[in-house]
Amino acid sequence: MELKFEQLAYQTDAVNAVVRLFEGQRRESFSLHDAGIELFVGNKLDLDWAQIGENLNNVQKTFGQPETEIGQYGLNFSVEMETGTGKTYVYLRTIFELNRQYGWTKFVIVVPGVPIREGVLQTLRATKNHFAELFNKPVMNFSEYDSKRLGALRNFAVNDGIEIMVIGIQAFYQDRNVINKVNESGDAPIHWIQQTNPIVIIDEPQNMEADVSSKALDSLNPLFTLRYSATHKNSRHKVYSLNPVEAYNQKLVKQIVVQSVLAENDSNGAFVELVEIPPAKGSLKAKLNIHYRGETETKKKTVWVRSGKNGKQGDDLFDKSNGNEAYRHGYIVDGLNFDEQMVAFSNGVQISRADNQDALQDAVMKAQIRCTIDEHLKREKKLKAQGIKVLSLFFIDKVEHYRTADGSAGKFARWFDEIYRELAGEDSDGVHNGYFSQDKQGRLKDTKGDTQADNDTYHLIMRDKETLLSFASPLRFIFSHSALKEGWDNPNVFQICTLNETRSAIKKRQEIGRGLRLAVNQNGERVRDEAVNVLTVIPNESYESFAKNLQQEYEDECGIKFAASNIKDGRKRKTQTFRKNFPLDPEFQAIWQKLDRKPCYRVQYDTAELVKQAADAVCRLPEIHAPKIQTRKAKIEINEAEQEQAYQLEAKETASGSLKTETVFAIPDILGEIQSKTGLTRRTVFDILKASKRLNDAANNPQRFIDLAAEKINRCLHALMSEGIVYELTDNEQYRQELLRNLQKMESEGEEFYFDERTTFTVQNGQKTIAENYIPLDSETEQKFAADCENYENVSLYFKLPRWFKIPTPLGNYNPDWAVVKQNGEKAYFVAETKNTGQGIQGGVDEDKLRDEEQLKIRCARACFEKVKEVGYRVVKKAGELE
Repeated sequence: MELKFEQLAYQTDAVNAVVRLFEGQRRESFSLHDAGIELFVGNKLDLDWAQIGENLNNVQKTFGQPETEIGQYGLNFSVEMETGTGKTYVYLRTIFELNRQYGWTKFVIVVPGVPIREGVLQTLRATKNHFAELFNKPVMNFSEYDSKRLGALRNFAVNDGIEIMVIGIQAFYQDRNVINKVNESGDAPIHWIQQTNPIVIIDEPQNMEADVSSKALDSLNPLFTLRYSATHKNSRHKVYSLNPVEAYNQKLVKQIVVQSVLAENDSNGAFVELVEIPPAKGSLKAKLNIHYRGETETKKKTVWVRSGKNGKQGDDLFDKSNGNEAYRHGYIVDGLNFDEQMVAFSNGVQISRADNQDALQDAVMKAQIRCTIDEHLKREKKLKAQGIKVLSLFFIDKVEHYRTADGSAGKFARWFDEIYRELAGEDSDGVHNGYFSQDKQGRLKDTKGDTQADNDTYHLIMRDKETLLSFASPLRFIFSHSALKEGWDNPNVFQICTLNETRSAIKKRQEIGRGLRLAVNQNGERVRDEAVNVLTVIPNESYESFAKNLQQEYEDECGIKFAASNIKDGRKRKTQTFRKNFPLDPEFQAIWQKLDRKPCYRVQYDTAELVKQAADAVCRLPEIHAPKIQTRKAKIEINEAEQEQAYQLEAKETASGSLKTETVFAIPDILGEIQSKTGLTRRTVFDILKASKRLNDAANNPQRFIDLAAEKINRCLHALMSEGIVYELTDNEQYRQELLRNLQKMESEGEEFYFDERTTFTVQNGQKTIAENYIPLDSETEQKFAADCENYENVSLYFKLPRWFKIPTPLGNYNPDWAVVKQNGEKAYFVAETKNTGQGIQGGVDEDKLRDEEQLKIRCARACFEKVKEVGYRVVKKAGELE
C-alpha cells in the first residue's frame, strides 16, 4: 500500500507562515562558492534583520501569535503542531516550498534520538513521489549522517539539487565526535556542512535545550533555524500554532475514549505496591500502597516506610496498616535499594516497581486483554466494509510476559490466544505479534528505548508500517515494549492497551500519540468520518485519573487548559435509536421532500469591480524598498576561563547596520507569478497592476512586490466570491436514493454517541421528532432549542439534521442544525442554524460576532435555501425566533 497525501489548509498555513518570513528575498539560481579546495553550493540570504522582523510581525498578526522583536531570538522561528497532525510532513513540504520560492537547497534536520530519526526517514521515503509530483520533480537527495561514510558530507556540499541530511544531536555535540575531529586537510568534516549555510530544522527542540546542544546547533552555521514541536519548552518567534485543543475541536486527530479496567473491592491479602523510592541525602524512604484497616472497611492507602538503621528495626506494615492481620508476620522493612527501586521484607519477599503483591493483578490484566479484543472485533465488524483495517496496540513492560527466553509463549500471549478463540471463534494464528529489541545472540530483552537494539526495532516497525495497513497482512494485534513510546505511530491503531504491572509511567500524550492520526483505507486515503476516528485507550488506571493526568500534561507542556470533556468516558457510550418507519411519516416526508434535491453552486463576481478594488488595495501598498546588505560588527575577546590554564573566546556584537545595493534584478514574469497565486487570468492581473500605478516599484524588489500584490488581490477576490455565489437544485434520483439509504440505516442501526448531561437532550415526546431516546447535541443552546421545540404546541415536528446532510460551499461542506415544522395557521417549514452570540441590544443572533468562516457558510446557506421557496432558513438562538 502507498499512503496518499492530501493538501490540507492548516498544513498549508503552517508552511506559508515560514515561507512568508522571507518575502522580498530574490530567488537564487545555484551558485558555486570557493571553499579553498573545491567549489560548493550554499544558501544565501539577502534580507536584513529589519525586513525579516517586519515580515515576522506580519505573519504573527495573520496567525494570531504574540508579536516579538527580531533581535530577541535572532533567526530562530518556532512552529507548534499537535501530535498526529502531520508535523514532519509540514516541515518537509516547507523545504520544497523554500526551494521553489527562494532557490535554497541545503537543509539539515536535527533529531534528538533514534525513534524520531527513523520516523523522519520513513516519511521522506513515503512522500518522495508526492513531493516530486507537487513540485514538478525537483532533484532531491536525502541521507542519514553516518560517521563511517564521511564522503557523503562532501556530496551534500557540492551537489546543486535539494540536499536533506538527517542527523542526531549526539553525533556532533561533543569535540570527540568524529564529525568534529580535524583531519589531515586541516578541517573537521563538519566544515562541509558549515560552508553551505544550511537551513537547520530541529525536530522536538525541547529535547535539545542544554547549553552543549545549543552550541552544537550554532556550530552548523545555519542560515536560519526552524523549530517544530507539539511541546516547545522555550518558544522562539512562534509563527504558527495548532495546539491540542484546536486539533481535537477541528477533528484533525482521533477523539479519545478511555475504557478503565480496575479491581473493585480488592482489599484481600497482603497487597504491597512500590510507588517510588526517591533520591535522598540521608536515609532512604519508600512510598507504598497497602491495604489499610479503617473503622468500617479496608481500603488501599499510601504510606511511607523506612528500613532499620543502627540496630533499630525497620517499619512494620502491620503497624502502618492499622493492624491488618495479613501483615502480622514478616512484613518488616528489611532494606531499600534506590538504584533497583526495590524494597525487601523480613520474610524474604522483594517488591520492585516492575511488579507488586496483588492477587488480582493478573485477573485485571487479563480483563484488559479481553476488553481490547472485544472492542477490536466490534470496530472491525463496522469498518472492514469501508476498507479500513483495524489495529490494536499493547504496551508491556516485560518482554518475558509475551515471549519467554526459550521462545515459548508468555502469559500475555497465552491469555490472548485463549480469549481470541472464545470471542472470534477462530484460532489466533498470525493475528498477533511482538516488536521487541534483541541482544547479539538474538534473545529478546527489556530496554530503555535508546540502544542500538532499539534502533533495529524502530527500523522494523517503520518498514512494516504500510504492510500493517493492508488486509493482505493478517497481523492486527501488536505487542510492543513500553520503552518504545515515541517517534512511531500507525494511523489505524484504534485500541491502545497498557499492560504494566504497576501504574504506567509513560506520559499520556506519548501513550495516545501512537494512535492519534486519522485512519486510512485500503487505497491509502485518509478517512475523515468522525464516527470512524475514535481511539479507545484501555489503561491500568481509572478514567478520571487518566483524564486528570492528560490535562495536567497539556497545562504543563502547552500552557493551555485542556477540557476534560474532550476525552470521552467509555462507560457513557450509548446508542441513539430512531422511531420505527419514521422515513414514511407524512409529516417527515412533507419537509424532507423539499430538502432532497441535490445542491450545486457556481460563483459569480464582477471582474471590473474586482479590478477596481484590487487596484486600490495594491496602490495603497507601502513603499517597496530594494534589498539591503546586512552588516554586523563584533569584538573578539579572549579571557581566562574558570578552569586553570584555559581560555575562553567570545565574539560580542557591538554594532549592526545595512547598506543599500545598486544591484539590477532580472525582472521575473510578474503577471505569471501573480496569476499562479490568485488563479485569475493574465489579463485581469495586468489590468489590476496597470490601474494601481505601482508596477514600476517591482524594479526595486520584484519578489516582494509579487508577494504583497498577490496577497492584496486575493483578499479582494475572496470577499467578492462570498457575495456572488449562486446555487442550483437538481432532481437527482441517485442522490435521493443515497439519502434514503442513509435514513433507513439510521432507523435500523441507530447511531453511537457519548452521553453528556449538559448537551444531550432526552426525548420525552417521541411523536414530535424522529429520535426515540436521545438527541446528542453540541451545546447547551441547542439543548434549550430542542426542549422548546418539544414543549411548544405550535411545533409539530423537529429533528437534528444528520451529519451526512451537507450543502457544498467554497469553504467546504456545511451541515445545518435543525429541520422544524410549525403550525402558524398553516404549516411553515424551517431549516435553522442555532448560534449564541450573547445578549445584544436587539436580541437574537449578532452574526457580525461569528467567525468569518461561519459568516461565509451562513451566507452560502441563505443563497441555497432561497431556491427552496417552501422552506425558510433562519439563524436563531431560540425556537421562538422561527417566524
